[in-house]
Amino acid sequence: MIKTLRQLAIASLLLPLALPLHAAVNGSLSPKVQQALKANKISSQSLSLVTVPLTGPGNSTYFNADISVNPASTMKLVTTYAALELLGPTHKWKTEFYADGPLKDGVLNGNLFLKGGGDPKLNMEKLWLLLRDLRANGVRQVTGDLVLDRSHFVQPALPAFNDDGGDANKPFLVTPDALLVNLKALRFIARNEGGKVHIAVEPPIASIRIDNRVKALKAAKCPGWPDVRYNPVTEFDGTTVIVSGQLAEGCSAQTYLSLLDHPSYAAGAIRAIWQELGGSILGKDRMAEVPKSARLLARTFSPDLVEIIRDINKYSNNTMARQLFLSIGAQFRNEADGDDAKAAQRVIRSWLARKGITAPQLVMENGSGLSRAERLSAREMAKILQAAWKGPYAAEFISSMPLVAMDGTMRKRLHRTALVGEAHIKTGTLNNVRAIAGFSRDSNGNSWAVVAILNDPRPWGASSILDQVLIDLYRQPKAAAQP
Repeated sequence: MIKTLRQLAIASLLLPLALPLHAAVNGSLSPKVQQALKANKISSQSLSLVTVPLTGPGNSTYFNADISVNPASTMKLVTTYAALELLGPTHKWKTEFYADGPLKDGVLNGNLFLKGGGDPKLNMEKLWLLLRDLRANGVRQVTGDLVLDRSHFVQPALPAFNDDGGDANKPFLVTPDALLVNLKALRFIARNEGGKVHIAVEPPIASIRIDNRVKALKAAKCPGWPDVRYNPVTEFDGTTVIVSGQLAEGCSAQTYLSLLDHPSYAAGAIRAIWQELGGSILGKDRMAEVPKSARLLARTFSPDLVEIIRDINKYSNNTMARQLFLSIGAQFRNEADGDDAKAAQRVIRSWLARKGITAPQLVMENGSGLSRAERLSAREMAKILQAAWKGPYAAEFISSMPLVAMDGTMRKRLHRTALVGEAHIKTGTLNNVRAIAGFSRDSNGNSWAVVAILNDPRPWGASSILDQVLIDLYRQPKAAAQP
């Protein structure tokens, strides 16, 4: 699987060299974009650009449109659009508790099973409500084990990815799982109260221990970047987090880390909440599939897929995107696929073909863009956006993307310009990639599909180039007055 993806990526990198010049470069860049490229010392050959009018008049632009490029997180648009049409906008995921023994006087004499259904948004509140439902159904004590059923996905063997080679405990690197709980994130809160620094962790998982070495300061001013550092040390019976640094009186700081594997986090969170609810589980934690003879005790459902893709695209959530990609695979998997990533790749390519989009440059690994193998061309992305514009769920798809200068990953860009609130744009960022893709209006009120992807070893400052693309697109010639 990994070898095949790498071969495809290498082949797609070499492909532009065999194309005639007019196919690799078709059209021209505006003087302002050329100026922005020059100011940032980036070659124009690093930029792929397509703009296509969707309503009203306008000239399309195709520049390096057929070159295979890494789209970074704009790949999420392919995954979320596919999910809307393949799974449906009202698709939900379910998570269930089962029992294999009798329940009498609040005591479950047997094992408690939690079956994951791949929910991308099973957060702590939803888990708490599910456990409350379990209590409402008469369960107080479990004499057997807590058994986790993570069999819903057939997981692919994909390479680990860490773009900057830094802290591997960053939450955005969390991998998907059939029983993904709270995005596997631990929230650490440090506060200096009464001259003493307190450290808390949510959820309060028993296997996470805190070694508090933070120095309390009497200074009155809170710094913009508090000096509180977390160093996890894995031990045989859990993880100790050494917290060091200093914190001023009355100040607080928080950070998110992912320190446990999926089973340890899920079991730890369940036990912590269950204990708070006055319940107990006497047995150990283990993994197994739910027996066919087990009976259902409680069930919860995720929000609709429409809400899920909003979280994915607005905030570029890699874990949820990967979860969605595998969910597509799990829904349509056949015996020949091997795993759910291969199934998703097959199904999405077939779905595109039915729309007349062959996409020879498209390589999907995990569907999130957090990958070195994933690739497509700007023209292919534009075709996908055009198809989405005409599709039945266009409104849901467009509204899932960040509004320029207002929310999501575009909230800090293009302020004090006419583009505020005029475009829905998905961003993409890797060490050597800066990208935008989505829909934008021009000064005449007409809508366009826009794709601009920069692949360059030194893309620093490249966001200003992509912003200039949107500014130029907005500044269309004034439309002639209607008679």
